[in-house]
Parts: sequence; C-alpha cells; structure tokens
Amino acid sequence: MDRAKISAILLAAGESRRMGEINKLHMPIDGVPLLRRSLKTLLAAELGEIVVVLGHDRVNTQALLKGLPVRAVYNSDYESGQMTSVHCGLGSLEQACEGVIVALGDQPALTVSDLDHLIDAFFTRNGGEVIIPEYEGKRGNPIIISNRCQQDIVAGKYNLGCRRFIEENPELVRTVKMPGPSVVIDLDTPMDYRKFCDSASHQLEATKLQQAN
Repeated sequence: MDRAKISAILLAAGESRRMGEINKLHMPIDGVPLLRRSLKTLLAAELGEIVVVLGHDRVNTQALLKGLPVRAVYNSDYESGQMTSVHCGLGSLEQACEGVIVALGDQPALTVSDLDHLIDAFFTRNGGEVIIPEYEGKRGNPIIISNRCQQDIVAGKYNLGCRRFIEENPELVRTVKMPGPSVVIDLDTPMDYRKFCDSASHQLEATKLQQAN
C-alpha cells in the first residue's frame, strides 16, 4: 500500500452557520484548532499532495495553515455549495495520483488508522471508483475518489453531493464497513462540540487511569 499515491483535498470553505457566530474550524480541540487537528491527521498518514480549499473567512482560516506542508486554494464560489469546493480542489491538484481523499475539516475523531483502512480498501477493491466509509449502516467521510472518476466529477457528470448518487451509480460505489464511529462524527453545532469535548476528556482521563494502574 503506497500512501504517496493518494492525494487529499480538505474542504474548509463553509460558513459553519449552525455553529453560530464562531467559525468552527478555529475552535480548539485539546488546545489545537479543529482545522489544524484535521490536517495533522492527514499529514501523519504520509499521503501525497494535500490541498486545502478555502472560502468563507479566508484570511483567518489560512493563518491556521502556517508551518504545515499543505497548499491552499480559494473557492470564490463557495456560497453555492460544497460541491463547488470539491470541484475546486480536484481541479487544483498538481501531482499525478491514483486516488484522492475528500476530507472535511470538522472530523476531530478521525485517525491515521481510519485512513489506512480506507486506503487499503481502495487499493484492494474489485470494482468501484468511489470508496465511502460506513458505520452501523450510516455513511460517513472522508471518501476516496479514483483518478478515473475525478475528471467526470469536475465536469459535472456526477454529483457526489446528491443523495441519489449511490442509487443511480451503484457500479461506481464501494462502501467500506469501519471498525469505529469516527467517520460519522462531525461538529456542526455547539452541542456537537460540547459533546465531543466531554467525551474526549473522559477518554483521556480513563487512559491516564489505566496507565496509572
């Protein structure tokens, strides 16, 4: 499994309206801004090229990338929806790759192990050009798109944001069962944020207790 043959785009252009006045990508998780935490997970996976798609609050969000070996691009049409950022990111890739991870900026539970599980499924797949993680029947993120499918998506032939995409294109999709819920955990509301931080704090205390014993 050659991770370097997989590139990634991380979508960070949204307005995070459900979080209120605060840009959720700037909110701290264990003292690290959410966006930066998400990027560090991608970087730890030792992928190829990583592109961050910016939009809303562009200047402040780009400041979170300081010192990280990633490239930022700006989606001037971000208000038209997430698929415009997918198109922008895919169209901005400069390095040849076999597949592209399309990641969200608000999944703090995601781990390198999760990415490895998806990448392994991508390289060992028997058919399917879009890999979608699933946990207990719920589809999640990130997904992986093969290089065969990228140009068709950019050209608008396929709309990954359409709820009927899987039903209408079953030959393109392979769902992968995941061992844990991290792929279906994202932070959209203040309640989501508080719930995750409380859970993470409890897990940390439990780990410390186990280590002490």
